[in-house]
Amino acid sequence: MAATTDFFELPQEEKAPFYSTDPTKQVKILNYFVIDGTQNKVSMWSECFAHPWLPLDDDIFHLLPQNPPQYREVVAEYAKEIGVLMKRLLSLISQGLGLEKDCLEKKLGEKPQGRLQANYYPPCPDPDLTLGLNVHTDICALTIVRPSEGVNGLQINKDGKWVAVESIPNSFVINLGDQIQVMSNGRYKSVHHRVVTNKTQKRVSVATFYSPRSEAVIGPIEELIDEQNPPLYRNYQYSEFLEEFFKQEGTRRMVKEVFEFKT
Repeated sequence: MAATTDFFELPQEEKAPFYSTDPTKQVKILNYFVIDGTQNKVSMWSECFAHPWLPLDDDIFHLLPQNPPQYREVVAEYAKEIGVLMKRLLSLISQGLGLEKDCLEKKLGEKPQGRLQANYYPPCPDPDLTLGLNVHTDICALTIVRPSEGVNGLQINKDGKWVAVESIPNSFVINLGDQIQVMSNGRYKSVHHRVVTNKTQKRVSVATFYSPRSEAVIGPIEELIDEQNPPLYRNYQYSEFLEEFFKQEGTRRMVKEVFEFKT
């Protein structure tokens, strides 16, 4: 966490080469903002630094910042350990569904993709006017978040009410994404969440996302379908899901709903 905090606190001129709105750029800083009025006119008070972590090959590694000097080595070690944890979680989720422990990992396909997103939320003069991150679900399969210690901000929606996720020292927050909801045929839900700001304290978090390759075919797992539990979603290539995600940019996205069977 210290390496990402140090990066965000660099002078603007050192970070300037990473600012980009180019969707093809692999390593970049994004400033969030609302494109139109469809997100309740709430701007997002945050900055994020995003790049791949899976795979973290030489081409990507050498695009990472050289300052702070420890950033590259810390991220490489973190990516290795997060990869182990991701596989462990997928195994536990598979077993929780009554499936073979490697089922979800296999169904997500070979050579999965992963992005790391470090989020910086500075103190906000008027938190009532803005969010750190607007309401959304994660489009990936699984997200592991390393939250800022001692500073709350992440909230999840439970039965129509926003519930704060307490910041616990040395902990991770696990978000199930849209692909797990589809593959489990709705038994597991991707959680709606947001980030709120505060007046006095900065907040830094690191999210790592685990996604299938664009060619992977995603759909409800056959063993979870029967007469009492018909498929809720059609099969699709993950590239279709991504295309729909970007098509809905600037709106309150409802991507997985596009792939639902209508009754």
